[in-house]
Amino acid sequence: MQFDDDADLDTSEVRDARGGRIPGGKATVGGGVIGLIALILGVLFGVGPEQLGLSSGGEDPVATASSAAQVDRQCRTGADANTREDCRIVAVVNSVQDYWGAEYARRGGRYGPARTVMFTDRVGTACGAASSAVGPFYCPGDRQVYLDLGFFEELRTRFGAGGGPFAQAYVVAHEYGHHVQNLMGTLSRSQDGRTGANSNAVRVELQADCYAGVWARHATTTPTERTGRPLLTRLTDADIRDGLDAAAAVGDDRIQERFQGRVTPESWTHGSAAQRQQWFYTGYTTGDMARCNTFR
Repeated sequence: MQFDDDADLDTSEVRDARGGRIPGGKATVGGGVIGLIALILGVLFGVGPEQLGLSSGGEDPVATASSAAQVDRQCRTGADANTREDCRIVAVVNSVQDYWGAEYARRGGRYGPARTVMFTDRVGTACGAASSAVGPFYCPGDRQVYLDLGFFEELRTRFGAGGGPFAQAYVVAHEYGHHVQNLMGTLSRSQDGRTGANSNAVRVELQADCYAGVWARHATTTPTERTGRPLLTRLTDADIRDGLDAAAAVGDDRIQERFQGRVTPESWTHGSAAQRQQWFYTGYTTGDMARCNTFR
């Protein structure tokens, strides 16, 4: 996975709130629930803490002056993205939104961008306050993606993914898949409170995986408005395997087997390892968001 060294990054699409705190010290997730497997299954790669009743506040984080400016100072070009993890996230966000902007325009529509907020430990959102233990998530209330970079180490050490830069890109692209669903009005279909292998909650997650694959298909050919050429210049078969490996690692069956020793499909919220791989690969091989209809 390689970015154009000379390309300019748009840091306005990412807000660096690392090292911040929530005003008033509000609790993020109460009752010790963050230690439960139910939290991992319910929120990992989810769409915000409020849907699970896990939030207790919604104030914005306050970042320290040093951390808030770090991305702006350090992440200027594609060369920075090729050497720094936080800059890589900026570049992936730029690339994903470049693609969806172009795709919406091709279809005669207008894409509404979403920011990614990098945070540490806990964060306040329009969907409520959340701990980093919930993993990356998208909040439809403020149309922002929330990400603690420490999750990527958890993905490797706790969930058994092989890691790699594109595994991180897959996570980000999946969350922006939820943003696309929100813009299209399909995200609300996951809010009926049902779980299980055939639930709408699972179908929404699998569609977001598919949308991540669609972006990956076009990432190296979509020009940016800033340079007129693609920001992502190289994506290898090994990168795609890393993405598929990450998708499998966060399948409901893999997580249940790892943490509770048995698989209970009736409680699934995100889909099996095989399903998540299948739908990411469907998006990647077809490059067509119309082929991502997981609700059929």
